[in-house]
Amino acid sequence: MSEFYNSETDIKAYDLVQPKPGAMIEALRAFGYNLETAIADLIDNSITACSKNVWLNFNWKGKNSTISIKDDGYGMNEEKLVNSMRLGSKNPLEDRDTDDLGRFGFGLKTASFSQCRKLTVGSKDIGSNLSVRCWDLSYVSNSEEWRLLKVDPNSQRNLFSDLESMESGTIVLWENIDNLVKGNSTDDNKSHKLFLERIENVEKHLSMTFHKYLEAKNGLNIWMGNKKIKPWNPFLQYHTATQHLCDENLVLYDGKISVNSFVLPHRSKLDDQTYEVTGGIRGWNDHQGFYVYRNKRLIVPGDWLGLGFPKDDVHKLARIEVNIPNSMDSDWKIDVKKSVARPPSILRDELKKIARITRERAEQVYWYRGKILQRGGSSDFVFVWKTNLLHGNYFCSINRDHPLIREMLDTSGENSYKVNSILRLIEETVPIQFILLKNSENPDKGRKPFEELDSKKINEVIKYFMETLLKSGMSVLEARNKLKSMEPFNEYPDIIENLQLNAGVSDE
Repeated sequence: MSEFYNSETDIKAYDLVQPKPGAMIEALRAFGYNLETAIADLIDNSITACSKNVWLNFNWKGKNSTISIKDDGYGMNEEKLVNSMRLGSKNPLEDRDTDDLGRFGFGLKTASFSQCRKLTVGSKDIGSNLSVRCWDLSYVSNSEEWRLLKVDPNSQRNLFSDLESMESGTIVLWENIDNLVKGNSTDDNKSHKLFLERIENVEKHLSMTFHKYLEAKNGLNIWMGNKKIKPWNPFLQYHTATQHLCDENLVLYDGKISVNSFVLPHRSKLDDQTYEVTGGIRGWNDHQGFYVYRNKRLIVPGDWLGLGFPKDDVHKLARIEVNIPNSMDSDWKIDVKKSVARPPSILRDELKKIARITRERAEQVYWYRGKILQRGGSSDFVFVWKTNLLHGNYFCSINRDHPLIREMLDTSGENSYKVNSILRLIEETVPIQFILLKNSENPDKGRKPFEELDSKKINEVIKYFMETLLKSGMSVLEARNKLKSMEPFNEYPDIIENLQLNAGVSDE
């Protein structure tokens, strides 16, 4: 009589069913990595190994192109190397060092398999000899066995010779990188150009993902050829117009999560280069929201985390930093690629509150260009346009209390009704729909005030309005200060201060 599994009688009858290596290996290639996230996953291992330097080498040879990643971390002896090449070399439920960036024990393999069909790793620990092992996916598929190839280090001396002169370190080599250069020849200029573009994307991604490590004193250096990657910090903390709204610690079970929210400066406060760089890889709109870090390593580069907030132009200046320890991986649903995080339900309300406050302030800066906030809420700042709300609809009107407009109305005499009529005509015919359409197509192409004028013309315009204020009875000093607190003249304080007035007029 055949025996079957029975929990009550403790009978352990079973069939041994192992996955087919050929089918399994192809499935592992479909984890969803791209080139940037795959290389970032390998650098995680270098950081865990306490590396000070990581060198990336992209060697273009058409379909025979290769990519290698070398580090000067503590390396591995032969036993540790074999275990690191094992699929699932770590149990995600096991306790790990607080600085460990791994989780599942799949990263090296799945990240590499997603990009290449041949993965070779050479490593050397302090006091040990160089060891080399290789996964050849075609060989595994043909043999239908998980055969990790032993490679003679002497046969690979040109490839791994750098390690011989180092105290310790590791080199990861990708060959047959079919997803990137499949079927390409060395003289295919279009494919070569695409290859170089992908390298540029890798640089930007690593600059963003590891910026905290790159910024740290005596921290990590990542080299691409002879070029050291510069960090990309999304929060622009050191700019005088950046607003740091909150610094909170949230508690989840026995762990702490730190949250910092920032509102970045309005476009008018940034020079062209800073504005372009701070926009990030995907642009200002797409980089708004929460930035989730796990042990200083960026997991989510701007997202509202499914909390119900849309990504739109008016909130693009809102960026919120969230730092979690690796002990909360399962709570935040960190995936194998370390590119997805979902907040625990117990924290959603608190994160929503922080998001609302940050978004409201970002919207104020967007519409009012940060002037009120930068002046501590001063009511002295004067805007040409006012934003109004009527029956739930926003509309704009010209501020008739603006000193220059007030002066024009007061001196227009019997023509004041004509002036008011013209102002009303302008208000009623503002092409709002056209502005919204064009702004959605090119949200960052806004024009600065007087951008088309040279300094001489700007000087003439400011001088005219300065004289207008003087005619209203203001002193020169009062008129200068008033212009400095008035848009768009506040953009040109040096011109206002150095404005040459008619002889006999003094700052009194």
